[in-house]
Amino acid sequence: MVLNYIWIAFFVIAFIVALCKLVFLGDTEIFTELVNSTFTSSKSAFEISLGLTGILALWLGIMKIGEQSGMIAALSRRLSPLFCRLFPEIPKGHPAMGAIFMNLSANMLGLDNAATPMGLKAMKELQELNPKKDTATNPMIMFLVLNTSGLILIPISIMMYRAQMGAVQPTDVFIPILITTTISTLAGVIAVSISQRINLLNKPILILVGIISLFFAALITLFLKVGRDEIGTYSTLVANLMLFAIILLFIVWGVWKKINVYDAFVEGAKEGFVTAVRIIPYLVAFLVGIAVFRASGAMDLLVNGIGYVVGLTGVDTEFVGALPTALMKSLSGSGANGLMIDTMKEYGADSFVGRMSCVARGASDTTFYILAVYFGSVGISKTRNAVTCGLIADGAGILAAIVISYLFFF
Repeated sequence: MVLNYIWIAFFVIAFIVALCKLVFLGDTEIFTELVNSTFTSSKSAFEISLGLTGILALWLGIMKIGEQSGMIAALSRRLSPLFCRLFPEIPKGHPAMGAIFMNLSANMLGLDNAATPMGLKAMKELQELNPKKDTATNPMIMFLVLNTSGLILIPISIMMYRAQMGAVQPTDVFIPILITTTISTLAGVIAVSISQRINLLNKPILILVGIISLFFAALITLFLKVGRDEIGTYSTLVANLMLFAIILLFIVWGVWKKINVYDAFVEGAKEGFVTAVRIIPYLVAFLVGIAVFRASGAMDLLVNGIGYVVGLTGVDTEFVGALPTALMKSLSGSGANGLMIDTMKEYGADSFVGRMSCVARGASDTTFYILAVYFGSVGISKTRNAVTCGLIADGAGILAAIVISYLFFF
C-alpha cells in the first residue's frame, strides 16, 4: 500500500506544481515536458529490462549449476549460524541463504551486474517459503533493506566519475563513503530488527561486526598506504578477479559433482529471460512516476524548501547544493549519477558541495528501484514496512553524509 500511495503522490504533486507554473508563470511548455518525460522514461524502463536479460541469463545459469551441484546448499549450511539470527524464519540450510550471501557479497564488491541476478534468485527462493504470495515476508524485508542500504567496500564508479570530472584526488571520498554506507546499513538493519523483534546482541552477529570492523580498518590502512593513482586499478582488478573466480568455481564444482553443467546453465538462463520480462511493468510504473516528479520541478521545490527552512535556524546551508543527488539516489541510480556529475560541473569536483554529492551518492542505494525490481520479480504487491525501513536507512545515510562531509572537507 505504501508504494501505491507514493506512486500516486508523484503524479498528483507533479500535476499541481505544473499547473501552478502554467497559471502563475505562464510556462506553456511544462505539460509538454511532463508528457515527453513519460515517453522517455517508459523507453528507459524497457531498455533497462532488455539490458538485464543477458546478465540475468548468465548469472541465473551459473546459480543453477550451483544449485544442482549442491554448492549453494553447502554454502547455506555454513552460513546458517549467522544468517539464522538475521533471518530467523528461513529454515537452516535453505538455498535462499546461499543466494542471499552471494548477492550481498557482490554488492559489497560493487559488482552491480552480478548482484541483481543473485538478488532475484534469492527473492525467488524466499517466495517459495511465502504462505501469502502477494505479501512481503519478514526475511524479504530484511533482505531488501540490506540491499537498499547499499553497503559497499570500494565505490569504484564514483571515484571514476570524479577522475573524469578532473578531481585532483578522485579517491578522497573513499573513507567518507565507507563510513556513511556502514551507518546507513546499520540503521536499516536496526529498524528492521526492532519491527521484527530480532535480537542483534548475540555471539555470531557480534563476531561478524568485529570481523567487519577489522576488515574496514585493514582496508582503510591499505588505502592510506597505496598510491591514490593505484587504488582504482587495484580495486577493479580484485573485483573482476573475484567475479571470474566465482564463475569458474561454480563450473569446476559442477564438473566435480558430475552434473551436466551446460544443461544446468541453459535451464537457469531460461529463468533469467522470464524474470527480465516480468519486471518490465514494475520498472515502467516507477520510472515514469519519478520522471514526472522531476520534470515538473517538484524536486527543485523540495530541495529549495529544505534549504530555506535550514537557513532559518542559522545552520550553514552550503550542503543544500548536494541535496538533489542525496534525495534522487532513493529514486533513481542513473538520475543520482547525473545529478552528481552536474553538481561537480557546477561547483567543481574538489569543492565541498562536489565532494559531498559523491559521499551522498555512495551512502545508500536506489530504494524504490530495488523494491520495484525485486518485489516485482515475484509478484509482491503488499510490501508492508519495507519502504519505511528502506527510507530510514536512506535518511540515516543522508544525515551521515552531511556530517561526515563537514568533518572531512569543510
